[in-house]
Amino acid sequence: MTAAEIDVPVSHAAAEPDPAPSPLGGDPALIGVPTFLVGSIALGLTLVGFVPAAAVGAPLAIILVATGIGQFVSAVWAAALGQNAVAGIFGVFSGFWLSYAVLVFGLLHSWFAVPAANVTATQELFLISWLVTIVLLTLATLRLPLAFTLLFVLVDVALALVLTATAQGSATLQTAGGIGVFAFVAVGVYLFFHVASLATGGKGLPLGRPLVG
Repeated sequence: MTAAEIDVPVSHAAAEPDPAPSPLGGDPALIGVPTFLVGSIALGLTLVGFVPAAAVGAPLAIILVATGIGQFVSAVWAAALGQNAVAGIFGVFSGFWLSYAVLVFGLLHSWFAVPAANVTATQELFLISWLVTIVLLTLATLRLPLAFTLLFVLVDVALALVLTATAQGSATLQTAGGIGVFAFVAVGVYLFFHVASLATGGKGLPLGRPLVG
């Protein structure tokens, strides 16, 4: 509250110190969204068969270095700004992408002593755990604009399709899962243009009203 607001002459008011300068600012989504997109595109291309099934490790360089680390950096940045919901979202997806990379590396190089007969069950365990977590994230963030809810729902659908494909050994469902990935990539592209427009002095794009007020 200023001196003018309480009708105290400025000369009689105690001088307030200038706020300490802070280097923190900006929008973590400018790193978080594009790094999320590049890993998603690489995963989607793998699922639809752009590379042979034996080359399951093809997207890992992107997913581990760009997406996993990019999501982590964005989560730390958002937390430093006090953007708790944003930090939580990027932190969750950082965990997903990094654990996916470690899972694939581990299964390819027998890091976890998982017998060959149990590889499919291990993949199912991973997918079930993350599907439940992302569904909970979806439900917990219904107060966010609709575009974010749509993104999370499409991630849920893609994970469910890949889980079913893994359990049934279905190449068709795996391709459908890849298409689901590209669907949430499309929403992510829209969100990227939204944050990039704001960052470059423009107006943001409409994101829709939240489902929960």
